[in-house]
Amino acid sequence: MEQTLLATTSTPTIPLTLVRTADFESWSAELPATARSWVTRAQFTGKGGEFAWLPGEDGEPTDLVVGWDGKDDLATLGGLPFKIPEGIYEPTSAVSDLQLLGWSLGAYQFARYKESDRAPAQLLVSPANDLEAVANIESATTLVRDLINIPAGDMLPSNLADEAAQVADANGAECHITVGDDLLIHNYGAIHAVGRAARDAPRLIDITWGNATDPLVVLVGKGVCFDSGGLDIKNAAGMRTMKKDMGGAAHALGLAQLIMAQKLPVRLRVLIAAVENAIAGNAYRPGDILQTYKGISVEIDNTDAEGRLVMCDCLALAAEQKPQLIVDFATLTGSARSAVGTEIAAMFCNDDAVAADIAESGVRWDDPVWRLPLHEPYGYLLKSKIADTVNSAGTPYAGAITAALFLQKFVDDVPWVHFDIMAFNTRDRPGRPEGAEAMAMRAVFDYLSRRFGG
Repeated sequence: MEQTLLATTSTPTIPLTLVRTADFESWSAELPATARSWVTRAQFTGKGGEFAWLPGEDGEPTDLVVGWDGKDDLATLGGLPFKIPEGIYEPTSAVSDLQLLGWSLGAYQFARYKESDRAPAQLLVSPANDLEAVANIESATTLVRDLINIPAGDMLPSNLADEAAQVADANGAECHITVGDDLLIHNYGAIHAVGRAARDAPRLIDITWGNATDPLVVLVGKGVCFDSGGLDIKNAAGMRTMKKDMGGAAHALGLAQLIMAQKLPVRLRVLIAAVENAIAGNAYRPGDILQTYKGISVEIDNTDAEGRLVMCDCLALAAEQKPQLIVDFATLTGSARSAVGTEIAAMFCNDDAVAADIAESGVRWDDPVWRLPLHEPYGYLLKSKIADTVNSAGTPYAGAITAALFLQKFVDDVPWVHFDIMAFNTRDRPGRPEGAEAMAMRAVFDYLSRRFGG
């Protein structure tokens, strides 16, 4: 794919000027009459998302002006790459790294199965910007988006494992994959149970990277490559977008790639359970009791609450090492979408300081998160008469909270953050095209960078 942000170019560039909405009147008053006429005809008023051309001496369009609401966010430049003609544009004043990132993320196209109509416009970047960091964030986001956008027929557990191995190999990390019945040898009973009905065997992906003396951070991702709901089968509408149910795994891989590319001084471990929740004669059933890696027995209330099952083995494995932090990502509950909608990552955390700092990073990087409570009294909804816990509450209330409370049983007292995410844009926005999306990844990376240095 052609680069959208350029450090140098020998091609003539097109000037691009940001016009702050609050300054529009004074700016337009200083324009020559012809240019002011062009602006009027274009109905350009300096509002965010608007743009217009200004004429050169020969009366041809030569300069692009773009409205700006004054905010430092992805939307400043994120809507331009496909709205303006192809070419190389050069800002006439300083733009932030976040605004540059908006341009590059707005230039994303998923062209694996359908040829693109055109290439995005390109932007010449000032040496004052950190182009390498922006490019690394863009690359990580593209990885997340591509993995989620690929349909389940081409992104089975084996395919996801191959992608993870490629990420590890490209960054000098080690990758170990446990497949099929070997999961039972290591007591990963929940992962095996959820994935055993699929023709493509379940897998536990385990990536390690970094120096042994650096602080340990573990990333966990839900890798349900397709979710039929199991024997508690989803309806057609509920199943239509389930290719994205491995979105948590994609986030864990994208964040891991970013951490390694930026050489963050941490010891990194990534744990992903890659499964397909399929239906067959050996599928796990409502009422079954599963034995998990931690030794907690789980009664199955609903086979469509499978994500927390594959994650619980990973979380227990992660907690064994007593890391400085565990971060998990999962497309876990519809209840989280009801609570915060599709464009905010619901965050649960057992450490107030960590939660506050990640929320601050989310604001800094236009990557919104909202903390929901780990309300312990709701734990009664997970009680079982014949096992240590049920996997889901038999009520529609507080579904995201009870799911998080279930996961919390497997992390002990280790600092832990859980993101219940949509991983998909349901509408086009500047810098955020419709389709797969990375959510909370930038916020977590910024937090880790500020905490551990780099």
